Amino acid sequence: MSDSKLSFARSMRSQPTDAERAMWTILRAGRLGGLKFKRQVPLARYIVDFVCFEEKLIVEIDGSQHAGAVADAERDAFFASEGFRTLRFWNTEVLTNRDGVARVILVAVDRDPLSAATNSLRS
Repeated sequence: MSDSKLSFARSMRSQPTDAERAMWTILRAGRLGGLKFKRQVPLARYIVDFVCFEEKLIVEIDGSQHAGAVADAERDAFFASEGFRTLRFWNTEVLTNRDGVARVILVAVDRDPLSAATNSLRS
């Protein structure tokens, strides 16, 4: 992996968008069903917003520039060929419906959203 890609990923971690910051609040420290996510991770020739290696799940937060993006479809197909699933959420979804976004992620990894929510309330 190139030093420039690592450096770029670090800068993205230090300057997240509002939606990425909100998503990280949901995902960090195993808060969501005990899943361990990393953020702004160089993976193959890309940098993914969030990844859970245990579940081979990538979560991408998209702004309007991603609407109908062919490059995103190609990227998702590449990761699918590597055994990863990609979930994409619009910035506005993350900012206005955090609970719904969290439920979609939990369902994608076959974890019960209700028990995960109960466990996070206890911690």
